[in-house]
Amino acid sequence: MAKSSQAMWGGRFRAAPAELMLQFSESVSIDRRLAPYDLAGSKAHATMLAACGLLTRAERDAIVAGLDQIGREIAAGSFVWESRLEDVHMNIEEALTRRVPAAAKLHTARSRNDQVATDLRLFLKDACALLQDKLRAAERALLEAARRHEAVLIPGYTHLQRAQPVPLAHHLLAWLEMLERDRQRFAAVAAQANWCPLGSGAIAGTTLPIQRELTARLLGFVDAKGRPQLTQNSMDAVADRDSAIEFAAACALTGGHFSRIAEDLILWSSAEFKFVAMPDAFATGSSLMPQKKNSDACELLRGKSARLQGNLQTLLTLVKGLPLTYNRDLQEDKRPLFDSFDQTAICTEVLTAVVPGLAFDRERCAAAAGDPALLATDLVDYLVRRGVPFREAHHAVGHVVALAERTGVPLNEAPLAAVQAIHAGFGPDWTKVFDLRAALAKRAGPGMPAPAQLKRQFARWARVLR
Repeated sequence: MAKSSQAMWGGRFRAAPAELMLQFSESVSIDRRLAPYDLAGSKAHATMLAACGLLTRAERDAIVAGLDQIGREIAAGSFVWESRLEDVHMNIEEALTRRVPAAAKLHTARSRNDQVATDLRLFLKDACALLQDKLRAAERALLEAARRHEAVLIPGYTHLQRAQPVPLAHHLLAWLEMLERDRQRFAAVAAQANWCPLGSGAIAGTTLPIQRELTARLLGFVDAKGRPQLTQNSMDAVADRDSAIEFAAACALTGGHFSRIAEDLILWSSAEFKFVAMPDAFATGSSLMPQKKNSDACELLRGKSARLQGNLQTLLTLVKGLPLTYNRDLQEDKRPLFDSFDQTAICTEVLTAVVPGLAFDRERCAAAAGDPALLATDLVDYLVRRGVPFREAHHAVGHVVALAERTGVPLNEAPLAAVQAIHAGFGPDWTKVFDLRAALAKRAGPGMPAPAQLKRQFARWARVLR
């Protein structure tokens, strides 16, 4: 006979599982994190079974009370988890059955297949909501920093070469755009997860007269009008892990954005740039070189992105060859899923904490942004406005740049006669192009960095993040 500990499924077995098999197959060390959702699902299921006449009201009340007690013990850390019971579901069910005899009826019209699918969707909805809140806090920190440094100018870069001058605020708002897309992605994942699979059973539902709409309402699987949202195919419902993969993908993209932000800060804080000093609370020193101040928080943000991408790859690979429907392989989805949530959450918190402590060197930034060569494109535009075709203007300005480099003078100090010898389109006023503030003010179209546009963006983000 199978051991009593395996009574949930062991009826057709003559021998108990080997101890090695129990160690190999247990998941409760990981999936007990789903306990709050498992308890909520069981309470909703018991309520529905009572509404259908499959439990009495007294049985329902006893089951719900027992689940509440177990929930309190779990919260207090006094609940004893047993790996021999495999997973969170069987641990809770056996503990409940020992206390409440009617709990033997709780698994009526339910399988661990639709149970875990429900738990995961409830987890994902909460995880997405929490990460959206954390991202909003990071966005607000960036918006405040952009306002605080509105007057600071820096070079913008392409190919890590100085390209054109931009307000630092414009660069910080670019980061904010990235994080807002991330926030919207988590909202989309939550919406995708908001369909109730409970009632799908192991694969083909049940012959018993259950009310899936009731459990969906009780668990919050409803649309904006409060209408229940039910999965429409029982096979897909228990096999589907799309929402988990989409969540990991959203985390990986967010981590990629954190990595790009971190790389900017790492470069800017280097001795070669010296645009910014990192806050001491989020930097470290060297065990050997006492002068070092390392941007470790940013380096870890950059490194965590690899971990998040790895979690996504694990989930994609996990499901790619699985036949429908449920397979035990899916037990391995929780570790990468939970890790993606945990790492994205703490990364967001770290970024939010780092941003207010960034100390920008305005003079150093201004000196770098003030290089006249950064306005070479404006000089092309000057010729274009004087009727010179763009390609011809671009070529002419390239020659002027080469002249300045060859003679060792700043671009705006090249001799007028030499410049006019390159192209007759250059007038005596050609150096007016190099008025940096005027050049920025001309970039006044939507999405551009003119001061007037910055103020519009500040107002827009204040509305978005209120």
